[in-house]
Amino acid sequence: MANESLAKAPFLAVGAAPHWHCGRTIHGMMRDYLIALMPAVAMAVYMYGLDALRVMALSCVTAVVIEAVCLKAMERDVTVDDNSALLQGLLLAFLLPASAPWWLVILGSAFTILLGRLVFGGLGANPVCAPLVGWAILSISWKLEMDIDAAMLNTMLINPLTQLKYFGAQKVADISYTGLLAGQQLGALGSSQVGALLLGGIYLLVRRTVRWQLPAAFFGGVLLISGIFYAIDSSQYASPLFHLLTGSVVFGAFFLVTDSSSSPVGKAAMVIFGLLAGGMVVTIRVYGMYPDGVPFAILLANMTSPLLDMIRPKPFGAR
Repeated sequence: MANESLAKAPFLAVGAAPHWHCGRTIHGMMRDYLIALMPAVAMAVYMYGLDALRVMALSCVTAVVIEAVCLKAMERDVTVDDNSALLQGLLLAFLLPASAPWWLVILGSAFTILLGRLVFGGLGANPVCAPLVGWAILSISWKLEMDIDAAMLNTMLINPLTQLKYFGAQKVADISYTGLLAGQQLGALGSSQVGALLLGGIYLLVRRTVRWQLPAAFFGGVLLISGIFYAIDSSQYASPLFHLLTGSVVFGAFFLVTDSSSSPVGKAAMVIFGLLAGGMVVTIRVYGMYPDGVPFAILLANMTSPLLDMIRPKPFGAR
């Protein structure tokens, strides 16, 4: 009997690397991201009311339902319980105005999952940050509905980046940095809650869910290029601290640049990637047509990830 069982048992077990598990799970990482976003969620609801809750809930539900239906149709395991689709829906909602119509939210969330993730194979296979794919399609196709200033006429808040773009640096010279930290600026739904996003970013760093090189290099790129412009002519260009605390910079640094599937893995590559993305943010703000250049800057930087991943240390003993 024992010999018969041994004969039926496989003699070679094949498994994919890595064989030494670090203890992290996809569910755990997604949970950390969602916890880190909760302060910004609360601030967004406080600033914009039930409209903010409507946009976030609709985007999250659409993302989860679209992914579940598509995975079922492709006869693949339905893995929406890992909360990755939920996170992608929330990240997209943070890039939308609080007054976004329901159909715009649904389309953006669907594009995020379909064209940002599933068309490339699903979680971990997307070469670009998925929520930015949905945002880019909406921004190009429905400019008026995605225009923060046009969509949020019923608020007393001002968009400091729009003021800088059309009225010059003198218009924002006396702006309160404390107010910017407190979220007192008109912007996308959650990405303008700077102080709350900083708290969430610190949580991710403490939990080691994100690698510190990416946000640090991204901040460094923003400060470096904006500092050069400011040194050239401080009356024409805004200060580096202004660029750091406005728009989606903090949101992008901790929640978009750090997307594990669209960012490089080597330490040197991460630093170059972050500097490149941060530098392009300021360049787009100065020369481009979009007041906040963060989403497009990160999308463009994602294109360089395969090339940057070729920067690797030499094997031990190699010359």
